[in-house]
Amino acid sequence: MIGTTISHYRITDEIGRGGMGVVYKAEDTKLDRTVALKFFPPHALVTDDDRARFYREARAAAALHHPNIATVFEIDEVPLPESSGIPTSGGISSGSSPRTTPLIAMEYIEGETLTDRIAQGPLALRDIISISTQAAEALKAAHAKDIVHRDIKSGNIMLTNDGVAKVLDFGLAKTAASTKLTQMGSTLGTAAYMSPEQA
Repeated sequence: MIGTTISHYRITDEIGRGGMGVVYKAEDTKLDRTVALKFFPPHALVTDDDRARFYREARAAAALHHPNIATVFEIDEVPLPESSGIPTSGGISSGSSPRTTPLIAMEYIEGETLTDRIAQGPLALRDIISISTQAAEALKAAHAKDIVHRDIKSGNIMLTNDGVAKVLDFGLAKTAASTKLTQMGSTLGTAAYMSPEQA
């Protein structure tokens, strides 16, 4: 995928991968800026209802504007080259192309995750208070718009080089308009970090 151009994004590096997708660093060739691109796996969006819910909830997350929330620039569904290595819909959803996958283009943040910072050793009390307060302010702003993150954890909090905490990955967000939390028998989020209600 490195060096590939998808839509108007030229992929330059892989940032990370997990159960809910692969994230790449990319250059937006239209606006000349660096972005993070998240591609979603097919099991996350199996049916047409799943895709409709994804777009509805992603649009709501994209409406969030807060200094402690990573900004979402674009939501799209794009064709992928055969050699991409990213799982695609494969025609699972009757309304989708056999070689497309949803993506979210978001703000690229220079820094490290809270998980990486914790791995370096204990944090100073002032840093703990600052990071916790900033993350709480981000969630407060989301809750004010009836959006619940559903996967808040140290790996989804980026710390910039200037000490700003930014909450990432509202791709699992649930809105007040959502018809249901998940499909029967499926799980969204990271089990170890789930609230009792979600678990």
